[in-house]
Amino acid sequence: MKLSTKTATPPADSANNAMDRRALLLGGSLAAAGLIGYPIVRDALRGRASVFVARHQAYDGPIRRTIEDGLIACGLEPQGLRGKRVLLKPNLVEPTRDIPHMTTHPAVIIATAEAFRGWGATVTVGEGPGHVRDTEMALVESGVQAALDAAKLPFADLNYEEVAWVKNRGRASALDGFYFPRSVVEADLVVSMPKMKTHHWVGVTASMKNLYGVIPGIKYGWPKNVLHHAGIPETVFDINASLPKTITVVDGIDCMEGDGPILGSRKHMGLLAMGTSLPAVDATLCRMMGIAPERISYLQLAANRLGPIANRYVQQQGERWESVASPFKILDKPHLQGLRADIGELVS
Repeated sequence: MKLSTKTATPPADSANNAMDRRALLLGGSLAAAGLIGYPIVRDALRGRASVFVARHQAYDGPIRRTIEDGLIACGLEPQGLRGKRVLLKPNLVEPTRDIPHMTTHPAVIIATAEAFRGWGATVTVGEGPGHVRDTEMALVESGVQAALDAAKLPFADLNYEEVAWVKNRGRASALDGFYFPRSVVEADLVVSMPKMKTHHWVGVTASMKNLYGVIPGIKYGWPKNVLHHAGIPETVFDINASLPKTITVVDGIDCMEGDGPILGSRKHMGLLAMGTSLPAVDATLCRMMGIAPERISYLQLAANRLGPIANRYVQQQGERWESVASPFKILDKPHLQGLRADIGELVS
């Protein structure tokens, strides 16, 4: 079905129209209320945000403790999570056992789930792979299915779930709104869990771009070309502006450089990064990759609207990004020229 970009309501012939009507008020009320941030995330200083970076991390290490300490340092309030519904959204774009650095590692997913469960939250893992119609295959090939089974964690297939229509709060694109899966609109908190990677179209893919995966393929196709045609930077911004409260935990242990997000090469960084402001975290990742965040188009849109990206407004917790920076290879393509920045530019 083709999604209308002109009407303010979902098309009348939706196959999931009954669910759309039931969830429309839910989605709208969540958006109007600021999407439940106050009991969970402590208000940051106006215009500032904290980002936690941990080095010397390994998939077989005590990463749950790192995640707990890092999120608390960034303003997450565990006492506000008891009884809340938390959706973990990893990146399983096109998994294969031959390229484990393409998708979020199961150990990071499970450690994050254990942290939130320990704080009394109900945790679900959900993903809508952008290139793979068979979500079960994506789960098996990535190793995530076995990990979820062992941890007794439920999974929500965001490509095929019932949907709700939510108004576009960003308005950078011409789209009037988005179909979001039920698990997304009913979540009190969405945790973006990307892999730290370069991207052949927009330069960098991290916590904000990872949330393309909450858009259901059954409505938008594979690889969700409705969004591409409306503008990738614009729709990345709009999706992030329209979601429930979001935070992020980034798998920066084994990363991808070069022809990301699928065909790039492994780059070991040994890092975990996290925060309650996705633009601030992504800007910090860019700096560690040797890329000027203000030259990433969706971060330009997000700056001072969804969160800060300027270095002087991002408060570093844990390691300073300068101490772990290591430039990533970038494809030699005209539209990616000019992304690279030297250390003097990045610290200003």
